[in-house]
Amino acid sequence: MLSDYVNTLGQSLLKEYGERVHKVAIDAGLSCPNRDGSKGIGGCTFCNNATFSPNGRQPNTILEQIQNGREVLIKRTGAKKYIAYFQAYTNTYSDIKTLTKMYETALSQKDVVGLSIGTRPDCVPDQVIDLLLKYQNQGLDVWLELGLQSSFDTTLNKINRGHGFSEYKETLLRARSKGLRVCTHLIIGLPGENIWHYKTTLKRVLKLGVDGLKYHPLHVVKGTQLANEYRRGEYQPISMNEYVDVVADLINNTPKEMIYHRLTGTANKQQLLAPEWCSKKWAVLNAIEQKLKHQNKEETCGTSLSSR
Repeated sequence: MLSDYVNTLGQSLLKEYGERVHKVAIDAGLSCPNRDGSKGIGGCTFCNNATFSPNGRQPNTILEQIQNGREVLIKRTGAKKYIAYFQAYTNTYSDIKTLTKMYETALSQKDVVGLSIGTRPDCVPDQVIDLLLKYQNQGLDVWLELGLQSSFDTTLNKINRGHGFSEYKETLLRARSKGLRVCTHLIIGLPGENIWHYKTTLKRVLKLGVDGLKYHPLHVVKGTQLANEYRRGEYQPISMNEYVDVVADLINNTPKEMIYHRLTGTANKQQLLAPEWCSKKWAVLNAIEQKLKHQNKEETCGTSLSSR
């Protein structure tokens, strides 16, 4: 099992609760400062612009989304406890009254045992940190998920991210100094980056301190600036083999206690342009497991030989 080699969030929750606990993804209908003009216009180059159409994005209520997720998960895994994962867009980008109502609507469900809040590092004021800490101090499982993607400002500028590494550092240190758990999102395969960039970003993140990590391959979806670059031959996606090698390498350079929220990401086949393997979640995860298993055997064998 993959959890033999990495400390997954699923296994961590299983140990804590004695039963399966799964995230339920929620779209709260919020926007992003990198699209509405307060930080920038157009969003990140890999962000599907079409999904921001007022007519194309009409999410159900939070409670309806939890119910829909509940029905799927209980059939698929038997899970009866859930983390409300506010995933879509910037889930701290509103006034504190609106955010409190959002979060507490999800927490009103007895089988929701925590929150995971996906956001940008430049959109987390102290009020939000204190609110999430309040829930955490009540015994709930709470995570602040910061989308960093890369620690290189040149890369962040290239993908029109709208913030730099300094904003991430400042927010991370504020949150963790108060005791709030943070998961950092990193993307593998960004334009112009290679294994040196990935390792350097990991070192910088680990040096500052973090409680969880989430890795994604960069995939090209329709309706994005990245799609235009891909069609013009200006961007070449990472191969599955290279991605698997990179993730395994990064895992081997990370403390064993790190909690991994995700090791790959998928895209809808109807929206995905490239790489094709990004639609095959389990093939990627199985390949990562086999890579780690092989490396573990080599390491064990080398240790045994050296001790003779």
